Amino acid sequence: MKKLQFKVSIHAPISKVYDFMLGINSKSRYEQWTSLFNPTSTYEGSWGKGDKILFVGVDEKGEKGGMVSRIAENIPNQFVSIQHYGILKADKEITEGPEVEKWANGFENYSFEESSKVDGKPTTTNVTVDLDTTEDFVNYMNETYPKALNKLKEICEK
Repeated sequence: MKKLQFKVSIHAPISKVYDFMLGINSKSRYEQWTSLFNPTSTYEGSWGKGDKILFVGVDEKGEKGGMVSRIAENIPNQFVSIQHYGILKADKEITEGPEVEKWANGFENYSFEESSKVDGKPTTTNVTVDLDTTEDFVNYMNETYPKALNKLKEICEK
């Protein structure tokens, strides 16, 4: 597994950035920024600590696929840790075998931090994403994740 890190500064309160990034009040906000990974990107499940969550999209063959994960930690407006432990292929969950082993126990962590305030009101939220990925996906993540975070920035700053 390779460890990657991405950062973005967003001119919006931390609570708004957290809400939009996870799609807490509107899943469509999550789908907007993650559409850079897959136009049909969404999730099934919830963001509570210990909860199972599926990160899914439809591939070019029309098959549903993605990651089978659990929320290892969720401290609202501070930190979210996602542990990937399986893959979804043609709508079937696969949690063991060679395809899964290279992803097993990979994490994707989101850290949120307010960096400046004017008149006591937050004006900038810094988001750091730390993730584990396989060698096969390093270039894809390095290319796509910054674009996705810029999309998140755009929708949060509207």
